[in-house]
Amino acid sequence: MIDLGDEPLDRLHEECGVFGVYGPGEDVANLTYFGLYALQHRGQESAGIAVSDGQRIRIHKEMGLVAQVFDQEKLLDLSGYVSLGHTRYSTTGSTRLPNAQPMRFEHGQLGPIAFGHNGNLVNTAELRADLVEQGATFQTTTDSEVIGSLLGRTPGDSLEVVLRRSLSRLEGAYSLLFLTRDSLVAARDPLGIRPLCLGRLPGADGEGTAGHVIASETCALDVVGAEFIREIEPGEIVTIDAAGIRSARIPKAVRGPAMCSFEFIYFARPDSVMQGRSLYEARVNMGRELAREAPAEGDIVMALPDSGTPHAVGFAEASGIPFVEGVIKSRYITRTFIQPNQRLREAGIRLKFNPMRHVLQGKRVVLVDDSIVRGTTSRRIVEELRRAGALEVHMRVASPPIVWPCFMGIDIASRGELIAAHRDENEVCTVIGADTLRYLSIAGLKRAVGEQSGEGFCFACFDGAYPLQVPQQLTMDKLALES
Repeated sequence: MIDLGDEPLDRLHEECGVFGVYGPGEDVANLTYFGLYALQHRGQESAGIAVSDGQRIRIHKEMGLVAQVFDQEKLLDLSGYVSLGHTRYSTTGSTRLPNAQPMRFEHGQLGPIAFGHNGNLVNTAELRADLVEQGATFQTTTDSEVIGSLLGRTPGDSLEVVLRRSLSRLEGAYSLLFLTRDSLVAARDPLGIRPLCLGRLPGADGEGTAGHVIASETCALDVVGAEFIREIEPGEIVTIDAAGIRSARIPKAVRGPAMCSFEFIYFARPDSVMQGRSLYEARVNMGRELAREAPAEGDIVMALPDSGTPHAVGFAEASGIPFVEGVIKSRYITRTFIQPNQRLREAGIRLKFNPMRHVLQGKRVVLVDDSIVRGTTSRRIVEELRRAGALEVHMRVASPPIVWPCFMGIDIASRGELIAAHRDENEVCTVIGADTLRYLSIAGLKRAVGEQSGEGFCFACFDGAYPLQVPQQLTMDKLALES
């Protein structure tokens, strides 16, 4: 969404993206650079790449976007045939360079290992305390460093053995990618909360296999010309080395897969495929279901680009109301700084998007978005549309009300931040200043993603049914409603 100057963004953020290549004879550093570029939406705070040539692991990471962190000179320094890349948005740990990834730890039997983590643990405090008792010291504030310390202290003559012995102690969300001197290893938590997939790099002539790729999303495979093979299964460990591809399981019983439903609603790119489903089509389906459940009397349907566009397309298709571009988004603005007065703050907002008065003037507008979190952005959007001449603004949201916090990788600090946690639909409508407001139901969301039973997904931020037990202190910190 837009930057609101000194107001918090009305948008959920997820932790990060990972991308790795095992490709003897390939330019793995540049492939990883392009893969991270495709995953930039998953994290914009820091980026890093680790590469091994079979003897030495080199890492370069800095704060900033992928294109700011790397240039051709830095990529040339990262020579090798196995690579691991990471782009980060912090949910656990502050925004500073020591928390950037890939991180590195030493294992007494296996030597140096670099790794990247997408997700969030709920038992970090317990693990950290146990490790400190064993003499561990920590340089960062992330749960990822806790994972590295745990693995470094777990004996085993292969990384697969180490992971099987240690990962069952982790509670929460983790898609992990590891780089040893001569292998690429992936692991996904038994609930499959965060995505991870496997691809194949075809040979130069299109025949044979030049290497393999592991990535958070299939869109990153597409960018580097890799063919999608399959998703890494929940609870699976995949090792890629000179002997080929091997699979093992994390020895832990869970109730079943519970992928974060927000991957389908917003987090992942719409050109990715997850669980055999096109995310673009799933989002269009959400818009269709929304139009059936919550029709609106309007002249035009629009979205705030770009995240709500597929949902708005589906709403327009099902309702028969034409879809239009009501605002134009600048493709070259990332984040505006805090402006000293209201006039300049509003100018900063219009750098991001500019309502088209000739389209909106005198129209009853149906504004479709993927979600409402705090309500600050929605209120500003409604104000801008009215200022541009919209006669009415009817807000339609292609997900259910977010009323519970997430403990597994989404940056909701407490339930008190959520506008719908202590307001009904009409009260939220009044706060954001719309003429009407309706949300998609949980049943409608399940129909849209093709899982009417809800099996295979986590809907906890909508219904409070968490897929794992959350420690009491975290519960107390996040579930309290602020006055």
